[in-house]
Amino acid sequence: MNELTRKRCEQLIDNRDKVKSVFAWDGGLIQLCCAGIYSEKGKNVDVAELKRSKELLKEKVGIFSNFRGTARSPIASMLAVSGNPEGTLDKGLKVYELLKKEFWSSSYLPLAAMVLARMAEPYQYKQIAVRTREIYNRMKAEHPFLTSGEDSALCALMALSEKTDDELIEDIESCYQILKGNFLTANSVQSLSHVLALYEGTAQEKCDRTMALFYKLKESGRKYGTEYELPTLGVLAMTGADLDEVVLEMAQIDDWLSGQKGFGLFGSVTRKQRLMYAGILAEKDYIEDSTLQTAAVNGTIAVIIAQEAAMCAAIAASSAAAANNGSSN
Repeated sequence: MNELTRKRCEQLIDNRDKVKSVFAWDGGLIQLCCAGIYSEKGKNVDVAELKRSKELLKEKVGIFSNFRGTARSPIASMLAVSGNPEGTLDKGLKVYELLKKEFWSSSYLPLAAMVLARMAEPYQYKQIAVRTREIYNRMKAEHPFLTSGEDSALCALMALSEKTDDELIEDIESCYQILKGNFLTANSVQSLSHVLALYEGTAQEKCDRTMALFYKLKESGRKYGTEYELPTLGVLAMTGADLDEVVLEMAQIDDWLSGQKGFGLFGSVTRKQRLMYAGILAEKDYIEDSTLQTAAVNGTIAVIIAQEAAMCAAIAASSAAAANNGSSN
């Protein structure tokens, strides 16, 4: 493992431990997810700032608001990492009100609102909120039993794409049909298809490369998760990096993480979740290289949106796990 990658790994662990001091009652996966939000931006957790963002949520939104639901901790982390927590929350709440006109309220809608607040300009909010619903409706028509509120954040990201709705839906459906025979969880295949649709290239080429990475990891003794981990696999596959190199780096990171508290045999993070975070840590190098090499602005935007989509999938899954654990206690 090179020195830069090791420092990135150490930063994730340090960030997780600091997050734990603020959100002590959250599960290990939620805490790691919050740490990932910081690490994705290359930032260290400022505990005082994170506490202020946590309190800001309490001050600005009511106790029954979805902003204080299962995604509360990741949203507080998004606020803290923004550098302007109050302004970012105000924007998020503004987008949320627009989205509520288009969607039934759900625990995932605040996440979609925060994504748009971070990546769009205020004058675009209304138009993007409407487009988010239009994309969602098109997806629902294709897969009525698979598409639900948890897809709203990914739909919001797709609404930022310069591809047309027809191009996005056609690409999603083509990828889904190619991939569905490879994995048992249809909902996760749909999420992976969402991410792949953000990239250029034919559906067959994108799916072939994604599956090639999946099998190379398996051959190396690392079985990649086939549920909410899949969107990150798609981002890694689409970086254009040498797949054998990606597998080697992920294996090195995975080995290092396995020796850290909380990641080992009796840790709160499973082996598949650990490998997903190894992918998230590895992809930063390859995404930066891919972005620098991309001449077209739209291509650069697609890379950034897809990276956000992978993190959103991890946040949504972590929040859902927390909600399930809470309801079973």
